[in-house]
Amino acid sequence: MASNILDELTEIVGAAHVLTDPGMTAHYVTDWTGRWHGTTTAVVRPADTREVARVMRVCGRAGIAVVPQGGNTGLVGGSIPMDGEIVLSLARLDTVDGVDPIGHTLAAGAGVTVARAQAAAREAGLAFGIDLASRDSATLGGIVATNAGGVRMIKYGDTRAQLLGIEAVLSDGRVLTRWKTFRKDNVGYHLPSLLAGSEGTLGVVTKVLMKLHVPPSQTRCALVGIRTVGAAPAVVDALRRTGLTIEAAELMTAAGVDLVRRHRALRPPLNAATPYFLLVEVSGPPDTESLLLATLDAASDLVVDATVERGDRLWSYREGHTEAINAVSTTPPVKLDITTPLAGVETFVGALTRTVEAEFPAARLICFGHIADGNVHVNLLDVDPGQVRKITGRVFELVAEHDGSISAEHGVGRSKASWIHLARSEVDIEVMKAIRNGVDPLLILNPHILPAVR
Repeated sequence: MASNILDELTEIVGAAHVLTDPGMTAHYVTDWTGRWHGTTTAVVRPADTREVARVMRVCGRAGIAVVPQGGNTGLVGGSIPMDGEIVLSLARLDTVDGVDPIGHTLAAGAGVTVARAQAAAREAGLAFGIDLASRDSATLGGIVATNAGGVRMIKYGDTRAQLLGIEAVLSDGRVLTRWKTFRKDNVGYHLPSLLAGSEGTLGVVTKVLMKLHVPPSQTRCALVGIRTVGAAPAVVDALRRTGLTIEAAELMTAAGVDLVRRHRALRPPLNAATPYFLLVEVSGPPDTESLLLATLDAASDLVVDATVERGDRLWSYREGHTEAINAVSTTPPVKLDITTPLAGVETFVGALTRTVEAEFPAARLICFGHIADGNVHVNLLDVDPGQVRKITGRVFELVAEHDGSISAEHGVGRSKASWIHLARSEVDIEVMKAIRNGVDPLLILNPHILPAVR
């Protein structure tokens, strides 16, 4: 890159926010999983939308590729520069502009973390609808770019469903603003929804307007030992039919819970041994706990054992999975976030287990995830680096055979781009290609993402 370009960028954001020293850029070129490593000419850290626009005008004029980056907590390599692209860090756009306690909205910069958004909502007596284990580092720009779901999706929907307004900078530096605090605005294409899930290929998200929600007055958590994977959606359905609201529903295996227990020094959660666990959080009327207990008692053919609590202790067994898996795997674990139709989850998990045991006997399989959405987090531990592509392909083939999706909530990124044909038709891909080429004709925004649609 010509030195005059770096000079222009420095003039825009200040010398302290143009990083070129490898020691200072290392964090930005390696993803959270440790599987993706890249290179960058510079990390540029603008302070606001105006500076982002100026940076993009410089890069667009020079034809320099840019990779937007939020908290860098993604699992598919989507925010890692692979060939020296500039990293455009949105971390400094970290202002919560305000919470509307009447309209139930939150306006904030793309660099605000999910945890801060949750805290701001709580201060106003409201709830932020996206929650995930990486809440302390994942940013609002990042969850919009990947259309994150998280553990509360069953109640509130994904990020796209909660995104009212957006401010984003296009590849030529123009600023797109669609900002309405009300929900009924039916004029043309809903561009915020288009940008949600676009993984930084259509624009750089700089500010978001999110729906907030009235939190439940009381909740109860139950950790339920179940006999089969299929018992989990059956129990969730039974709870729904009592009139209880499902706040979250998470599937875990005995192997996964055992990893978490050893890693976090936790006691066994139940008295009886069980092959699978369902963590379910419900809300409802004053007799919520009695309804919950009665429903579990009535499902004795599905349930091995259960415990019901008011606090968050039971969530430790679920939220410790990713950390424990990373700690024990001898190689960076292969993390594949997939979805199947709810009725087929049990069949898929069974086929997956048999395939891994037969074809990749050295690998360890740990599955967990948002069972009420059909979303399974497939984790493969101890995989030989030379086998990563092969085992990934086999899992995605099984997903396609079960009419599922190869990406549930983390995007396609680099790790899944080669298999996009398993999830999208030729016409679908051509339409995406036309949209991308129309919005970013130079293809300088995250150029290595979704190569199949370039």
